[in-house]
Amino acid sequence: MKATPICPRCFGPLRPPGVWSSAWRCGTHGDVLPLQPPRHPSSAAVKMITDARVPVWLPWPLPAGWLVTGFADAGDERSGIRATVVALSGPSLTQGPADLLLIAEEPGVGLGAAFAGLDATDPGTGFDDGPPHAKIDVKGHPAALWCVGGAPDRAVYAGEALGNWLWAIVWPPDAGYILTLAELSLRDLRDNDQALDLPFGAFSPRLDSGIL
Repeated sequence: MKATPICPRCFGPLRPPGVWSSAWRCGTHGDVLPLQPPRHPSSAAVKMITDARVPVWLPWPLPAGWLVTGFADAGDERSGIRATVVALSGPSLTQGPADLLLIAEEPGVGLGAAFAGLDATDPGTGFDDGPPHAKIDVKGHPAALWCVGGAPDRAVYAGEALGNWLWAIVWPPDAGYILTLAELSLRDLRDNDQALDLPFGAFSPRLDSGIL
C-alpha cells in the first residue's frame, strides 16, 4: 500500500483535500503543505524532486567518505514542492556514522523546525543575534548559519539562502564539524548546467519520521 503524506510540522496524520477544501489539514496545525513519503537515493528520485520551487541543496564535491542517502519534499500537485530535504551520511569524528539533512523551505512550512526538534515553523526570534557560528558557500556566495537549540541528540544550524530558510541538521552533535571545518560548497540540483555523478548509499533512517 502506498504511504500517505503526513504533517511537515509534527509528522502526524493529515486529512486529505475533499469537497469543501483543497488543503491538507492537520488536527493540531491546521492547513499545511503535505510531507510526501521519502524518496530512496537514486537518479530517478533526483529527477522527481528537481521541479521544486525551492532549492535542492547538495554539497559538491562531497566530503571524503560521504554519500547521498535520500530525499524528501513537502507540497503537492496544487502547491508545488515548497520544501526539500537532501540526506547524506558519512564518517563522524567518533566511532560510527554521521547523518546530515540539508533542508530548503519557504517561510512558514515548518519542516526544518520539525526535523530540528522545535515546536515552531522557523528558528525563532533572535536566533541570528551575534556573529554566525558557521559559513557555507552557496553557489559562489557566503551564507551565514547560526546554531539553534533543537533536540539534544543533534546539532542544528539555520540561516537563509536565496530567500528561503536553509537548515543543516547533523547527528550526532559532534558531527557538526562538517559545517565549521569542511568548507562545504552547496549546489542546487535544479540547475541544468551540471552533470554530477552522485554516489548513493543506503537509505537514511533520519528521513523516517517515526524515529525522530
